[in-house]
Amino acid sequence: MNLRLDVEILGWLLVGVAVFQLPSLVTAVWAGEPVRPFVESGLAALIFGLSLALSARTSDRRMRIRDGFLVVSGAWGLACVFGALPYVLTGALAPTDAFFESTAGFTTTGSTVIGDVEALPHSLLLWRSLTQWLGGMGIIVFAIAVLPLLGIGGMKLFQAEVPGPVADKLTPRIADTARRLWLIYAGLTVAGGAALWLGGMGAFDALNHALTALSSGGFSTRNASIGAYHSALIEWIVIAMMFAAGTNFVLHWHLLSGRARKVARDPEFRFYLLCVLGATLVFTTILVRAGSEPDPLRAAAFQVVSLITTTGYGSADYERWPPLAHVMVLILLVLGGMAGSTSGGVKSLRVLLALRKLRAVVSQAVHPHALVSVSHGGRAVSDDVLNGIFTFFTAYFGIAALAALLVAAGGSDLLTSLSAVLSALGNVGPGLGAVGPTEHYGNLESFVKVGLALCMIAGRLEIFTLVVLLHPRFWRRAPRGPGADSLQS
Repeated sequence: MNLRLDVEILGWLLVGVAVFQLPSLVTAVWAGEPVRPFVESGLAALIFGLSLALSARTSDRRMRIRDGFLVVSGAWGLACVFGALPYVLTGALAPTDAFFESTAGFTTTGSTVIGDVEALPHSLLLWRSLTQWLGGMGIIVFAIAVLPLLGIGGMKLFQAEVPGPVADKLTPRIADTARRLWLIYAGLTVAGGAALWLGGMGAFDALNHALTALSSGGFSTRNASIGAYHSALIEWIVIAMMFAAGTNFVLHWHLLSGRARKVARDPEFRFYLLCVLGATLVFTTILVRAGSEPDPLRAAAFQVVSLITTTGYGSADYERWPPLAHVMVLILLVLGGMAGSTSGGVKSLRVLLALRKLRAVVSQAVHPHALVSVSHGGRAVSDDVLNGIFTFFTAYFGIAALAALLVAAGGSDLLTSLSAVLSALGNVGPGLGAVGPTEHYGNLESFVKVGLALCMIAGRLEIFTLVVLLHPRFWRRAPRGPGADSLQS
């Protein structure tokens, strides 16, 4: 590994965290709120980041695969730690709760330990939203530039959709791709904020919800989330924003480039759309039969899109819905949106390929002599990719089981423990039971909050990234020479 380069990169990332606290500082000045917390937290991130970046400068600019694992894990870890400082310095939260809230921000998880968000100063509310916006774009760049290089199951196919990254080099084309996606992400955020403002939201609320909707984050400036506005127009606007956030951002580029047919023919997009429409139909049927919502279609569509894209906004208390809806909620907590989107979960691409593999296995059993393969978008899917997907599922649900035991050890019931962990790993936010859509995580034990925060990071980094860091062989000296795992030559 090139540890000096890794430390330098992490240092500059911390400088970026410091810079992005400036809008909150300006907001504090504008609103007449205390500015010292953001001055101190910004300086702490800036000084520490510059110290790392300048002291570790090296002429060796080569990155290897293991450097990628270390940098992305360290980036989210350091961001979550330093992002917690404003909560502590303003006196809003204790350190453990601040770490949980910061982690929920940068991992775009809608979980919160704050029972009354409306009591927070505007500057801190904006910081909560900015952490989710940064985390949302960060995971897109991570998925494009790093995951294909690390060979994460299912993501190798995604690199074929991206006009830049290749399997063995970090080239300037990756920077070009990331720049285009940044523009799309920022453009959609501005458009969404304008639509919400025109739809009747106040300017500050519209800005915050635009930041947290396009990032699939789910933090709101209202205790009742989107339901506080009692507006059908606002809910449909947010539904459209969440659906866009759960879509592969490369498809947004194709759409803006006039290649709508390419979007319509994308197999994963079709599967994602089918899941949304199918789940909405099921929820609507449940609500019509129960007669529990005045507008069952809107309520069903909002919650389905919010959960499947792992945004976590709320427009209604779905815990009051019939038990079948609760089972559907647990399923949606796992599914997630498309690969290359800001959403979490296991991603619809993995689920689609797993189902196709299952169909192939059944066909092979019925016709033992037939040659049955799995294809995606007209290309054959290699066994390595399929094995990676099933390995991912094993790790995902294995971690979920262990983490559920941890939550249960803190005194939570079965439904709360299971849904809290699935929500954390899927980067959703609300769950069921004591962590339902009208509840918060503030009443959980401190060790449970830390465990769930780690689950959020693991889920955001596609599980394997953190698991690999725990393997002893990761820290052994890599071989030098032509066979070394270099990402850049």
